[in-house]
Amino acid sequence: MGKKIQFSLVYRDMWQSSGKFQPRKDQLVRIAPVFVEMGCFARVETNGGAFEQVCLLAGENPNEAVRAYCKPLHEAGIKTHMLDRGLNALRMYPVPDDVRRLMYKVKHAQGTDITRIFDGLNDVRNIIPSIKWAKEAGMTAQTALCITNSPIHTLEYYTKIADELIAAGADEICLKDMAGIGQPALLGKLTKAIKDKHPEIIIEYHGHSGPGLSMASILEVCNNGADIIDTAIEPLSWGKVHPDIISVLSMLKNEGFDVPEINMNAYMKARALTQEFIDEWLGYFINPSNKIMSSLLLGCGLPGGMMGSMMADLGGIRQTINNLRKKKGEDELTMDDMLVKLFSEVEYVWPRVGYPPLVTPFSQYTKNIALMNLLTMEQGKGRFVMMDESMWGMILGKSGKVPGAIDPELVELAKKQGREFTDADPHTLLTNALDDFRKEMDENGWEYGQDDEELFELAMHPEQYRNYRSGQAKKNFLGDLQAAKDAKLGAKVSPEEAAAFKHAKADAIVSPVKGQIFWEFQGDGEALTATEPFIGKEYKEGDAFCYICTPWGEFETIPAALGGQLVEINAKQGTKVNKGDVIAYIQRPEA
Repeated sequence: MGKKIQFSLVYRDMWQSSGKFQPRKDQLVRIAPVFVEMGCFARVETNGGAFEQVCLLAGENPNEAVRAYCKPLHEAGIKTHMLDRGLNALRMYPVPDDVRRLMYKVKHAQGTDITRIFDGLNDVRNIIPSIKWAKEAGMTAQTALCITNSPIHTLEYYTKIADELIAAGADEICLKDMAGIGQPALLGKLTKAIKDKHPEIIIEYHGHSGPGLSMASILEVCNNGADIIDTAIEPLSWGKVHPDIISVLSMLKNEGFDVPEINMNAYMKARALTQEFIDEWLGYFINPSNKIMSSLLLGCGLPGGMMGSMMADLGGIRQTINNLRKKKGEDELTMDDMLVKLFSEVEYVWPRVGYPPLVTPFSQYTKNIALMNLLTMEQGKGRFVMMDESMWGMILGKSGKVPGAIDPELVELAKKQGREFTDADPHTLLTNALDDFRKEMDENGWEYGQDDEELFELAMHPEQYRNYRSGQAKKNFLGDLQAAKDAKLGAKVSPEEAAAFKHAKADAIVSPVKGQIFWEFQGDGEALTATEPFIGKEYKEGDAFCYICTPWGEFETIPAALGGQLVEINAKQGTKVNKGDVIAYIQRPEA
């Protein structure tokens, strides 16, 4: 019998790569024992990035969910693990040291055994502090190498990083092939190189199915010493997600590896429950395109999980670009034309911003630069003229050191704009924050929670936690769910529901998220330089009013409420807004 291979079910990532939300606590409690029954998993991913935050957005308490979810798995001897974004911890922007350190104490107390620490730039300075804090808290510190293809992402590049992380105390190494574009041959060589030098280190492979290389990659890493493989189950396997456990087990068993048997009756139960969760509510937030694999991802290297938001962004910008093209007497572009142009532009931008591995949040930043370039080039303004602080932060080194060199054009542009590059350790640029959050908890009379878990939740996700505590998050979520159901059924909003919005003669257009206002997608594509040209503009119900670029790099379309005439505008191009800020007022036709 060959080498023993173990398996992890990445249930959290299955949902993240498919849609917006995670199952509720009661759903997770129902399905966890079925994972145990399946008999083939040594590990289950229970929480981490894009779990805590979206639970709060749905009005649910993630701390209660994690504790309840982990319990039956622990009782069966199955280890639980979480995803940790290093400097960004569980969110899309940097987290102070004291909050990061508290995270490991809280998560271990809740029942999470292993933390998978990664950095989107593979900058070890963003990972090494987390190794120390995780081990202090009693967790297994698994560190990740973000896999991508470029002239600088070589075998030597990755083995050097692995050596540094292991020297810093990493217990395990994960090959995080987040876009599934890792070439099987390189992954096999990398696995062997790490195992030859560090035979005691456990290696886990995490590969998405998007462009179709993942099964070959799994075979290569296993034949070169990998220990654990991340897998999925139907109905959320394959597509932009992960290979299915049944296929992986079959392939490796026939290759001669020692693999566990799977209880197919339990598999079918888990499959049916997952479909039930989709049918009940989660499916309303799943993009159907994420069920489809695409070889196009090999060229641009973007993670498959981004495809849904990226297509929405393209849809908005396409209308503006086509309006500009019509003015010039040029043919309109189809969505396929736009997709090819965007992928080509990502390929142009990526080396010039230093080849950051295309993983959260740097995949979003790179894609957004390319998207804005398509617009500004159509306007005759050239490239790199519409970049926000997050995009510049990546280029300037505020989030860590990019692997490659920044293009001289961008260096000169930064100089002209008075921007400075830095090589400072990113976590030293942040000020500790827990004392301020303790004060806020005390002033509100909020309990810190078991093992300080409620304090941690506020400190990690301040805006979402406040909305959760006030009950506003649940109201917002239920409204979004009803709107999604209505859209799917083609239903109109009832008069009673519409009346709730008619609180005055004009409807306030309120920002649903924190971010930066963009008007460039609006109307004929001309940039807004003053508010006056837009006063009096007529909108139909459901028209796109403006766009907000969120701190996590996605564009949120802001609709024009029930339609009408624009009577007041409170935000200019590039204005930063907070959730709840009024952007403008639109007076309804009947007012």
